Amino acid sequence: MTDTNKQREPTVAITGAGSGLGQELALGFSAKGYRVFGTSQSANEATELQNQSTAADGGEIILTITDITKEEQVNNWKEQVIKLLNGDGLDLLINNAGVLTPGPMEVLSLSAIRHEFEVNVFGSLATIHAFLPLLRQAKGRIVQIGSMTGRFPLPFSGPSSASKAAMEAFADVYRTELKPFGIDFIMVQPGALLTGGPAKTAAQLEQISENMTVEQKKLYGKYFDQFVTALNKMQNSGLTASKAAARIIEISEQVPAPIRAPVGKDAEELLRAVREKSDMELDRMKAQIFGLNELK
Repeated sequence: MTDTNKQREPTVAITGAGSGLGQELALGFSAKGYRVFGTSQSANEATELQNQSTAADGGEIILTITDITKEEQVNNWKEQVIKLLNGDGLDLLINNAGVLTPGPMEVLSLSAIRHEFEVNVFGSLATIHAFLPLLRQAKGRIVQIGSMTGRFPLPFSGPSSASKAAMEAFADVYRTELKPFGIDFIMVQPGALLTGGPAKTAAQLEQISENMTVEQKKLYGKYFDQFVTALNKMQNSGLTASKAAARIIEISEQVPAPIRAPVGKDAEELLRAVREKSDMELDRMKAQIFGLNELK
């Protein structure tokens, strides 16, 4: 980011700022004096966050109800931000919004898989493209919240792993294409997080299991149940949203900008293994982590 940006309040746009990690990011940036422009899914989320921001006496937080899978809504949000910036550019864009669609690939509907890509991939692309002119003006940064699963795909988490892997590839492309304009692109790779996610994930996992046919349960039931047990344990021991947000804010401001940045010891260890181990060794690691090799 340019030195001229220091003469005014720094600015950040965050998708999915109404809850979980996104909410903690919004509050964290606000506490550092940023003007925060975010998206939320409901008016209740927006009101709750703005009340917290007022109580904390931080920088301004303005949330807009936006479905990032709708390009028109993303562009409407951008136009609101342009008016609020009053001729200035945007320093940071945090692509945080995302969904998780767990379950055996054979069991998941194609519509559910498509929806995950609409949010995690096409929603991110739509947001990037909408804000690029403002980022170019400020020589700003894009921070993509990915996952360690983008490089270490997990069984029964196919759509999430694949969508995060897609953004890993796009990150490499954007980083090269945007470098001439002074725009950095950072891929953040969190491990397990103790946010609102675990409760949501547990409910999703239970629903997937309940919706399996008798034949599907015979094929996948015991393996999926073991995966559920292990995943819930991993998530419940993960980083809190506030700690993860604090680390991501540090990464966002780091000079020079890192290309990729794991968040959490589990992400650091597993991503190191990806660099050092063979595919066969990684397969054995996954089976061991989830206890799948104990089942027959």
